[in-house]
Amino acid sequence: MHRYVALLRAVNVGGTGKLPMAELKAMCEDAGFQNVRTYIASGNVVFESTHTEATLKQTLEERLQRYAGKPVGVLVRTGEELARVLAANPFADQPGNRVVAIFLDAAPAKSALDDISGLKDERLALGRREIYVHYGDGMADSRLKIKAATQGTARNMNTVAKLAAMAAAGSAGDV
Repeated sequence: MHRYVALLRAVNVGGTGKLPMAELKAMCEDAGFQNVRTYIASGNVVFESTHTEATLKQTLEERLQRYAGKPVGVLVRTGEELARVLAANPFADQPGNRVVAIFLDAAPAKSALDDISGLKDERLALGRREIYVHYGDGMADSRLKIKAATQGTARNMNTVAKLAAMAAAGSAGDV
């Protein structure tokens, strides 16, 4: 049995629309996932399963498409992988709400940061299967566009830390 974290794209932020976390939890439990917990209303779910990452991703994407009537992207990481993302943060000396990891399905190409626009004071770095961004003045006024990140989903380091802690702790209820 492995502990996983699933990160949904565009939930409650536009595009896909609203998905109550109670509905997401029920959907995961119905799929056979165990010790399912959600974290904040932006599509974060921690659970246990014996299935592979690819199978979990496909299962959730199929169920979410039936629910939403359109594709909903899902990125899956083990709890250990999420802890490594947090530990590898190249901007760890900056506030957690100003640094995001953009989670991707595969490792970004070494040239992934060559095709960006709107760069102001942001700093970027490549990770294993993520792109880190430090938003110096915050995200609200940023015009940064990263072509390699269009199919990814971002979480700030405060959220990554909480999800990694939830995955490490096992079942602890919804937050």
